[in-house]
Amino acid sequence: MIIYEATKEQFMNDVTEDSIAVKIYEAFVEKIGRTSESEINSWNNSMNYMYKVLNTPLIPDDVAVAIEYKVPATSRRIDFILAGLDASDRYAVVIVELKQWQKVSLVESEDGIVQTVIGNRLVNHPHPSYQAWSYAKLISEYNETVQNESISLYPCAYLHNYIRSENDPLTNSWYQNYINEAPVFTKGDALKLRGFISLYIKKSDRKKSLYLIEHGKIKPSKSLQDALVKMLDGNDEFTMIDEQKVVYETAIQMANKAQLGDKKQVLIVDGGPGTGKSVLGINLLVNLTSKELVCQYVTKNSAPREVYTKRLQQNYKKTVINNLFKGSGVFYEALPNEFDVLIVDEAHRLNEKSGLFKNKGENQIKEIIRASKFSVFFIDEYQRISMHDIGNKEQINEFAKLYDADIVEMELESQFRCNGSDGYMAWLDDVLGIRKTANFDGFEFEYDFQIFDDPNELRSEIYEKNVINNKARILAGYCWDWKKDGKANSQVHDIFIEEHNFYMSWNLNNTTTWAIDSDSVEQAGCIHTSQGLEFDYVGVIIGEDMRCENGEIITDPFKRARTDKSLSGFKSLYKENKDEAIRIADQIIRNTYRTLMTRGMKGCYLYCVDPQLKHYLREKMSKRQQTTYVTNRSKQYNLPQVAEKPGIYQMNGDK
Repeated sequence: MIIYEATKEQFMNDVTEDSIAVKIYEAFVEKIGRTSESEINSWNNSMNYMYKVLNTPLIPDDVAVAIEYKVPATSRRIDFILAGLDASDRYAVVIVELKQWQKVSLVESEDGIVQTVIGNRLVNHPHPSYQAWSYAKLISEYNETVQNESISLYPCAYLHNYIRSENDPLTNSWYQNYINEAPVFTKGDALKLRGFISLYIKKSDRKKSLYLIEHGKIKPSKSLQDALVKMLDGNDEFTMIDEQKVVYETAIQMANKAQLGDKKQVLIVDGGPGTGKSVLGINLLVNLTSKELVCQYVTKNSAPREVYTKRLQQNYKKTVINNLFKGSGVFYEALPNEFDVLIVDEAHRLNEKSGLFKNKGENQIKEIIRASKFSVFFIDEYQRISMHDIGNKEQINEFAKLYDADIVEMELESQFRCNGSDGYMAWLDDVLGIRKTANFDGFEFEYDFQIFDDPNELRSEIYEKNVINNKARILAGYCWDWKKDGKANSQVHDIFIEEHNFYMSWNLNNTTTWAIDSDSVEQAGCIHTSQGLEFDYVGVIIGEDMRCENGEIITDPFKRARTDKSLSGFKSLYKENKDEAIRIADQIIRNTYRTLMTRGMKGCYLYCVDPQLKHYLREKMSKRQQTTYVTNRSKQYNLPQVAEKPGIYQMNGDK
């Protein structure tokens, strides 16, 4: 998606007429629906500098300009693109990462990271050259048309407010590898940047390369379970961007520190669905294991471990695999500091006690911190889906302090799942009553979200999508008892919706790898077999445990199946404290559907047993389409005026 598109001549005219920020703003509101004062100010400032750079006949007037291009499969955007033909009439695209920064500090302990001030805070941030290079690499990886049409990408960074000094940290040799890939230009370098652009773009291609990039075929996104073998063989399968890179380098530094001193290190990484927690965890496992550290990847849910094991078993011995991937309930007997590093994915799923009867150990969080010199907890408290889940940042901090550990908390924001749609994620959180967001009235429609009247039609769509690469599955709320044991009569089905003569079975007990089995699209998965995994498309059936009454979504724990262990202990607590039991169950049910509806990287198809809930969700989706945006060109776009516009959300920019 491109927000603003024009020829160089039109862009220059818009800057001359002082209308460029207004035009970008109007297009931004129309396509995304939210913006901020800081971003508007950055457009005004940066586009005037780009005007100076492009003000030359060396760069033809009819070459294409694109501003704010959304990087495929992520929520990030490229600031400025110029597209045309080179001297040999081949497609050439220059990517410019624009920064308002004035100062940076060298961070020698972390690869590709600088320190700068953003939003009045001193923060670690990817070097602008790394950022530009990583965006270009993602386009090359995901856009099949860019590869097939031999479109050459030339990234660079332009810090037009930055005054370079002698022995400047921005161009320190520590960053040279990334500067070689994406040159960095600073204040006073307008002519140098002009030369860089004119070196590659000689004539217009009548916006064809821009069209190919905008409408190019996006390849199936890499899923972690597919890329795992190559990652463990030492290949870079995922390009980390922005705060992912910062978290990764911070973790490497903390791991090194833990080996050199007596003090434990604890890293807490908070991130929603699709922000790359599992990818980061596996990357850390590969890197730290290669340094001969005793490192294990820990998950409470067995489904991801079983899928990873099946992917790896052709290349690695089972003993090797078992030493890398562990459940969360095996550390109660571990010695202090027995492990160099424990990487805990889905830390919100940790339990207090371990063992089949929950009678072993004291607390899994405490046991993991005690057993390791360095522990990493990847967490999303909105994905707690069981009465036994106790993982939260407060407890992690409490036990880390008990062991006098150094504690670092970080956050992941870049969205890779759900087609990189921050809007879908925000809308879902709001509509399910998880948290209030600005996207209560819909979201940008780059994510394939559909609500079906008939579950049979939903199933047909999922079957059709699954033919492509076996990456589409049906998921359902746990509102139907698990009748089959894998050996029962094939005509006995667990899920039955009488109104539509729809029937389906839960995934069979005789497989632990339902997510990747070739014929498992014919069975429905539940929260326990899908959490921590991802698919291209999911079809989600919302059962009777969630419905709509009087214009509000309500949950009903008494509609859950008897065989569901997520609410084990609910009835006992209900007798003791009715309100508390209902509160906890309500959160679990909402979190469950949030998790199910964010398993799809490209799309989510939905069927609701309750017709009122279907109507409610459709109504919520249609509001954004009905919104009329009004722009007053005669006024300055300060924050209070922006906030008055329908659908606009105030947030801090990082430019």
